[in-house]
Amino acid sequence: MTRRALILAALALPACSVLPDRPYQQTQRFVLAPERPPGNSPGRPPAKRGPVLLLRTLRAAPGLDQRGLRVLGPRDEVMVDFWSEWTAPPADLVEEALRRWLLASGRFAAVTAPGSRLRSDLILEGELTRLQAEPVQGVARASLSALLLANGNAGDTRVLGQFLADGTAPLPGGPRADGKAAATDAAAAMSAALGDALGRLEAALAGAIGRR
Repeated sequence: MTRRALILAALALPACSVLPDRPYQQTQRFVLAPERPPGNSPGRPPAKRGPVLLLRTLRAAPGLDQRGLRVLGPRDEVMVDFWSEWTAPPADLVEEALRRWLLASGRFAAVTAPGSRLRSDLILEGELTRLQAEPVQGVARASLSALLLANGNAGDTRVLGQFLADGTAPLPGGPRADGKAAATDAAAAMSAALGDALGRLEAALAGAIGRR
């Protein structure tokens, strides 16, 4: 075949598409921002004489840096739904949720971020270790590991406590043997599970601060 024939053949290819027709699938995006339960100090103003807490950037365990919703399948395989995702990387959303949660607790005068010029009395380091729906069990789970440090006047720090906060919440519809769950149900349950974990972490921090 001559070069001219090859060029003409290449130009003719787009007219005959070999790609299958697929319906457009719009990506669903969900906010991860759990609400404090009623009666659990909602909207309580910051404590004027409370300690200043520096919340360092929250780390993410392997696999939790992706936005897609994580679902544990029937064979204990983790599946990531790329058509249903969080509005930002999960660790970023959890960090903001934790900051708002602790500030609303009324236990701290301020909850600051790295780079703040306000001197901190306490430092909290943490990692998001689990955030997933488990349809076979009918639950969603969220886990955080955290380290609380006291910030001395001379710049030295000492450990006040190390914590692992696990939260759970039921999935609508209960357990499912096929390991499937609607994205809206999975996202809502994971947000509720995170709220449970944040409440447990807050209680652990309060106990450690009270003993210092």
